[in-house]
Amino acid sequence: MYCKINLQEYLVKTRCGMVSVAVFGDQDKPALVTYPDLALNHISCFQGLFFSPEVNSFLLHNFCIYHISPPGHEVGAAPIGSDDLMPSVDDLADQVLEVLNFFGLGAVMCMGVTAGAYVLTLFAMKYRQRVLGLILVSPLCRAPSWTEWLLNKVMSNLLYFYGMCGVVKELLLKRYFSQEVRGSVEESESDIVQACRRLLDERQSINVQQFLEAMNGRRDLSEGLRKLHCRSLIFVGENSPFHSEALHMTSKLDRRYSALVEVDSKC
Repeated sequence: MYCKINLQEYLVKTRCGMVSVAVFGDQDKPALVTYPDLALNHISCFQGLFFSPEVNSFLLHNFCIYHISPPGHEVGAAPIGSDDLMPSVDDLADQVLEVLNFFGLGAVMCMGVTAGAYVLTLFAMKYRQRVLGLILVSPLCRAPSWTEWLLNKVMSNLLYFYGMCGVVKELLLKRYFSQEVRGSVEESESDIVQACRRLLDERQSINVQQFLEAMNGRRDLSEGLRKLHCRSLIFVGENSPFHSEALHMTSKLDRRYSALVEVDSKC
């Protein structure tokens, strides 16, 4: 099982601060780099995938996995200091490069979820020779709409003044899970939603706010996607709030190198 595989954790010093990287597997194997969504880390974002025996066996047989956490999102992270520079999305993409250089990695496979998918896509566009392929789940590639920008500003202010309060947790859970998984008045929440709710309580709100602000300042990558010639596989749920974004991104990628998988919301 994934949880029994030897894990090594590193703190990598970058130009924009320290970055936590959890490494699973044999470092002589090809590298798979992961980047999670907002307020998540490798445990809360990817453990469901890696606890699948079939997926776990395939990935660890073929890859060494390098889980990069957004700044201050690792387990036990301290609050980011008020004097520390708030990284932009370009800074976050550059941190990925610095992590690769730290471990002496060449070209790698990348797997990102939503905000993490944006960071890795931007990384692939800036450093094309360092990316063999992209696996993107519910990805973002455009600048935030006015609606998203305003919602993110509300959430940012709530995080700043009230921390990881109930409203913020509900907004994040709607971002991560479909209505079927979240449950309803008649149906209780699934175990995975309850576990994620508990994990969100462990996040440092100021750290989450900084990542959120970076993502709220992101630019549109659409025009550069056609020049991206690494293999790209996009997954999105049929009822995902990011469904239209995934369709747009797929339409902008070169069809010779990309594919879209739409997942049934009941799965």
